[in-house]
Amino acid sequence: DYLPGQDLKIFQKKDIPVGPGRGSGAGSITAYALGITAIDPIKYDLFFERFLNPDRVSNPDFDIDFCMEGRDKVLEYVTQKYGKDSVAQISTRGTMAARAVLRDVVRVLGKPYGFGDRLAKAIPDVLGITLKEAYKEKEFKELIDSSEESKEVFDMSLKLEGLSRSVGTHAAGVVIAPTALTDFTPLIVDQEKGTVATQFDMGDVESAGLVKFDFLGLKTLTVIDQTLKRINKNKKDDHIDINNISLDDKKTFRLLQKGETTGVFQLESRGMKEYLKQLEPNNFERHSYYECSLQAWCFRYEYG
Repeated sequence: DYLPGQDLKIFQKKDIPVGPGRGSGAGSITAYALGITAIDPIKYDLFFERFLNPDRVSNPDFDIDFCMEGRDKVLEYVTQKYGKDSVAQISTRGTMAARAVLRDVVRVLGKPYGFGDRLAKAIPDVLGITLKEAYKEKEFKELIDSSEESKEVFDMSLKLEGLSRSVGTHAAGVVIAPTALTDFTPLIVDQEKGTVATQFDMGDVESAGLVKFDFLGLKTLTVIDQTLKRINKNKKDDHIDINNISLDDKKTFRLLQKGETTGVFQLESRGMKEYLKQLEPNNFERHSYYECSLQAWCFRYEYG
């Protein structure tokens, strides 16, 4: 996991912006020493245990952010270096959720669209609700029990709910195998794009013993890169280096305190803007750093 991660930092020298490190891997001093991450975990007292601990079920991995315009070049490099038989993106599965499965069953049985629409809209608006859970609600139960036709659709939908409906490609996940990938997982080939993905999803890939890397194309890095190039283009010397900017700039903290963070990665949601106004961060040391990081994590998992 460490060596391929270190290898990918060469793109910093190839004019492809690379993020400083994100996720649990930023807590590893080894990753920092190898240059995989650019954040000193000792200085900021980061938790190594998030990256690796005896109770962790899944394998540790690195989240490596790249400029959106350069991500394809990264994938090409990895494929060439480690072999096209050993590198693939990870597939995802779209499953048949409660509303979707009702609509599909109605469509396949040749029944009117309005009938399926009425059944689907009667399901309570609760994230991740199942058909069995919905059936406990009075309005939906009465609708299902009102006719044999509704019962037939409902019973068939119960058997199909949760099954895979579609196959996609994970936005960031890539696996690099020590031998041919077919030793670990069957593959899917996209005939139009010519790309290869594992038939196993992320959980199954890890269970098969493969190490997952997240190569995320981040728009923020692209914006920063283009901005710096335009600024430095008109400067003969004293070019701005994003890796050596001040972390105690008062004007920047005033913007944070006002919640003026549109375009700032993970700080631009309405909830985070309101929280920054309450926190009023005035330094980049542990207190404000932890507060912002923790709140960003909470918003990420609560609102996706």
